[in-house]
Amino acid sequence: MTIRTRVEDYLAMRRALGYRLHAEGRMLLDFADRLDATGQHTITMSGALAWAIEPKNAAPAYWCRRLAVVRAFARHLHTLDPSCEVPPADLLSGRSQRPTPYIYTHEEVAALVHAAATIAAPMPAATCHAVISLIAASGLRLGETLALDRADVDLDTAMLTVVGKNQHTRMIPLHSTTAQMLSRYAARRDLLCPVTDSAGFFLTTTGHRPQPSSLQHTFAKLLVLAEIQTPPGRRRPRIHDLRHTFAVNTLIDWYRSGADVAARMPILSTFLGHSGGPEATYWYLQATPELLALAAQRLEHDPRTS
Repeated sequence: MTIRTRVEDYLAMRRALGYRLHAEGRMLLDFADRLDATGQHTITMSGALAWAIEPKNAAPAYWCRRLAVVRAFARHLHTLDPSCEVPPADLLSGRSQRPTPYIYTHEEVAALVHAAATIAAPMPAATCHAVISLIAASGLRLGETLALDRADVDLDTAMLTVVGKNQHTRMIPLHSTTAQMLSRYAARRDLLCPVTDSAGFFLTTTGHRPQPSSLQHTFAKLLVLAEIQTPPGRRRPRIHDLRHTFAVNTLIDWYRSGADVAARMPILSTFLGHSGGPEATYWYLQATPELLALAAQRLEHDPRTS
């Protein structure tokens, strides 16, 4: 049996349990093809390490990620093939650093929404305008937004059913203005594309569900139209940064209102779909100097820290 066949069986088993494994699956298949092409019938630490660090210009954190993907598969393969070597967790070192998100101002979000509406083609204009507006208002991930089916969008109750990472489902309430925006989009969509086989809520001109890469490509053009510049030494702002902006603004509003942010953090974590718990959400406290200052000010006046 080839390594690729074993990888395909492994991916099928994991996906049947609810794991998507898109990027991980591509990595493993590439690794398997490399082993098969070189006549290797099992995994060795030297072979796994050589493949993991093959992209010479990649960051050490990316090498660690590639090796971690192989390690997970190797643990599985070792139960079937005792000669399979499982790379240790400390074989490579490379601390992953989350890049600083770009936090859009209210004026920049408005400029992006306006720029989307100026796209010449009617359906892309309507879809891009609605997608950007929804992410900015709800903090959804782009993939979650484009995966919405019509049945997931209940405009009567202003509620979304969102399937997030690892197939975790959560309910997202919508502000009345956001629900009205989506209602206008749905009417426009059905007028422009009255016949489609897709169950998707958001559609392209051809009646298919939009692809994330296509939206990201369009978004890069909208940044130019909205006159949003890339900060020196930073990566270009992304559509995903609208999600970061939503989270940061929510925390800032809570701090300014005097709310118990620590008590509310699990709510925001659930809303954003951080299935691992509030720990991932606490990272946003470092996202902007203003938010960090508000958190420090609250801590300074907290009698429990005196």
